[in-house]
Amino acid sequence: MSDITYKEKAIRAIVSSAVKSYANGFSTRHLAELDDENGAINMKIHNVFIAALGPEIQYYSALARLLDSSLGNILGFISLGIAGLNYEVNQHVEGLLYKEQTDYIAELLEQYKRSVDRRVPKVADYRGITNLKGDEQTICCEGNYYLIDIEKNMHYIVNLKNNENIECDKIYYEKKILLEQYCILANKFGEDNVKILFATAYNRYGEGRPWTQGRVRQFFSEEELCISRDFWNLVCKSDHGYEIIIDEYKKNSNVLLDCFIP
Repeated sequence: MSDITYKEKAIRAIVSSAVKSYANGFSTRHLAELDDENGAINMKIHNVFIAALGPEIQYYSALARLLDSSLGNILGFISLGIAGLNYEVNQHVEGLLYKEQTDYIAELLEQYKRSVDRRVPKVADYRGITNLKGDEQTICCEGNYYLIDIEKNMHYIVNLKNNENIECDKIYYEKKILLEQYCILANKFGEDNVKILFATAYNRYGEGRPWTQGRVRQFFSEEELCISRDFWNLVCKSDHGYEIIIDEYKKNSNVLLDCFIP
């Protein structure tokens, strides 16, 4: 069995297992609450404008909204599991960070944030930041993903988003954390071996289309976007990762459909 075949089988097994586990938990938790007025579905079902369209639409509308809001959990679980096949995976970064670097980060973010003469973000904006040294402190930053490609000596700091509601102030804070993590790792391994990525599990604008969300583009450059296909190919470490994920998810989608029927 070739390495490619083994990897694909492992990826498919993770997707299949995650979908089945999610469907079982969804059914057990939510459908068992159908007669509970405080149950998760019933808390979403009392929209008089949806109810006017009929009880079936009312129920499935609430169910679909519940699924959409919780889908991020399954996608996050799948991506972490697959990343573990190809990378050393962590969710925190710890090391030295210099005051001069945090000062520069704060100044840079304010330039991205301001409404007049706003600075357009580029990776080049923080090139050379490891030369800013002085007072040092040891800190630990929590994050979504820190992926280490041992073969290539590359370190990826990934901020994965599974929903569409992205608040400007939150993005500001998240880019600050990413830049701090970048500095910590770049101080250790060199700037050429560390990369910041803003990632999404799917493209809200349609697969293959540009990600144009203003709040994201305000703080992240084009080179830092890792949207949908690019993200799945990264965690799978394969040019065909996205196709494998979608194909296996579709094969198991009937499990989700079955658990929707009370």
